[in-house]
Amino acid sequence: MRLLLDTHIFLWSLLEPERLGGRIAAELENPDNELWLSSISVWEILVLAEKGRIQLDQDPPAWIHTALKKVPIREVPVDHEVAIHSRLVDLPHDDPADRFLAATARVRNLTLVTADRRLIGAAGFEVLPNR
Repeated sequence: MRLLLDTHIFLWSLLEPERLGGRIAAELENPDNELWLSSISVWEILVLAEKGRIQLDQDPPAWIHTALKKVPIREVPVDHEVAIHSRLVDLPHDDPADRFLAATARVRNLTLVTADRRLIGAAGFEVLPNR
């Protein structure tokens, strides 16, 4: 599978793996799966650290560089197609980060791995829920 990790799934996989459900943990460990991360999630991690909502053991940009070297993650580009689809995706809320993740999953044909109930069951892209 080609899995797009949302911000929380990525953070939990590194900082709090016990928060991942059994299936999600197994899929993240499966060497046959491709793991993808959006620059939107990197931006969101920086915002969360800046607001003090997450504590990292080094400055946030350095932590991100270190984390991305540890985990075999591919970066998915946010381009004009993703931007256009971010306004077209049907979500019950207007969170820009969620809109970009949903549009990325849709445009790049990726399965979004998320614990966000607002994204589970959304139309137009596949979701693997962490319940």
